[in-house]
Amino acid sequence: MRRLSPATVRAYRNDLRDLQRSTGDAELVEVDLEHLREWLWQATKRGDERSTLARRTSAARAFFRWAHEEGLIDADPGLRLVAPKRGRTLPQVATADALRDVLDGLERAAAEGEPVALRDHAVLELLYGSGVRVSELCGLDVDDLDLDRGTARVLGKGAKERVVPFGVPARRAVGAYLTRSRPVLAARAATSSASLFLGVRGGRLGARAVYDLVAREVGPVVGSSAVGPHALRHSAATHLLDGGADLRAVQELLGHASLGTTQIYTHVSSERLAAAYRLAHPRA
Repeated sequence: MRRLSPATVRAYRNDLRDLQRSTGDAELVEVDLEHLREWLWQATKRGDERSTLARRTSAARAFFRWAHEEGLIDADPGLRLVAPKRGRTLPQVATADALRDVLDGLERAAAEGEPVALRDHAVLELLYGSGVRVSELCGLDVDDLDLDRGTARVLGKGAKERVVPFGVPARRAVGAYLTRSRPVLAARAATSSASLFLGVRGGRLGARAVYDLVAREVGPVVGSSAVGPHALRHSAATHLLDGGADLRAVQELLGHASLGTTQIYTHVSSERLAAAYRLAHPRA
């Protein structure tokens, strides 16, 4: 049985609702391959990304496979539904110097002792320092952290647990947050929480707040206000490979099931090397 994240389940549910609207008054047994192809074609004309079309295809195929197995339909129209090939785009990556400036600025702001500033500095240091996903960061509890060793125990995709390291700057920032900020934020809540990172009202910090923080602080250095927490994950992976880290070690750190997913960062590193060559080599 597949173990899907709540976000994936919501996306599949919305896809199937959209398919239902697309097929109009057709009964389930009347939906055929042409209905499904027309649904995907309308999404294509609307400008949906290839990754979205691939997810829609997966949702439709899974649903009709289930319906056929349950005897609700005689034939499975999803068997011949082909997902469009995903285009591979290089992720947005900030330079190490640009991120150093951002994090140094947050550290100066946190020195004033304001609870949210201390938390924001710790959040970005840990995101970049460990390369975790935003869902993994928001899911951390205080007990998941070992500041002495500089490690965090995170629950990744497919409910797979792994331990990730983080460096001295993140240890300092998270330590300051735990000492000077978290008790203040926790006191604002009606009930106690085991969560590592807390919102302004004392509850578990949500992914939306982290997205807003990254867009505000990191967006300007990558040239996009639409940048999200994954930009720090991408940057961490790229900078590790730039520094000579082993590809399989980076795969383990990021929690990728496939080495192929991690290999995209080698393309990023190659692009950066080529750009530096073109700028600096007299024979470029």
